[in-house]
Amino acid sequence: MKKIFIKTLYIAFFSLVLGFGTAFAKDLSVVYIDMQYILKNLPQYEQANEQLTMLSKRWQKEIDAAQQEARVMATNYQTEQIFLSEAMRLQREQEIVKKEQEVLELKRKYFGQEGELYKKREALIKPIQDEIYNAIQDLANEKRIDVVKDRSADPSLIYMSSKLDVSDQVLHKLGAK
Repeated sequence: MKKIFIKTLYIAFFSLVLGFGTAFAKDLSVVYIDMQYILKNLPQYEQANEQLTMLSKRWQKEIDAAQQEARVMATNYQTEQIFLSEAMRLQREQEIVKKEQEVLELKRKYFGQEGELYKKREALIKPIQDEIYNAIQDLANEKRIDVVKDRSADPSLIYMSSKLDVSDQVLHKLGAK
């Protein structure tokens, strides 16, 4: 008898929880944006990306030149080492190692975790992202939207009604055409 009563209580409790959860979910307003689409349609983002690409290429050329110089030094050393004294060999080896370390330092300086590219990307892209976030937040407040999800970042999304996509509305808020 106690077991039946406990089972009945469990069933009633779970039914109650499921009932509240379903009622809450029905009142929840969810829309989607496509962040890639939004970014692609913002001229300031394209300009920032162009600047970053140009800087990256310039820095990569500098690194490539330094690497080439290190390779030439190593090749010359290989061919000349039999004619060099022990002291000269040691000096040339140290010069090659120093040059290779300079290359590694340049890579770290420009492309490392806290490198120049990271800092420049942060300076150029972060304000655009903040602007998009503010536009999304304004739109959500105006239309009483509870949840905004990025469909370009959701690999599990199989289907979405186009009525739920507010990307164009966000672009309109940002003043983009």
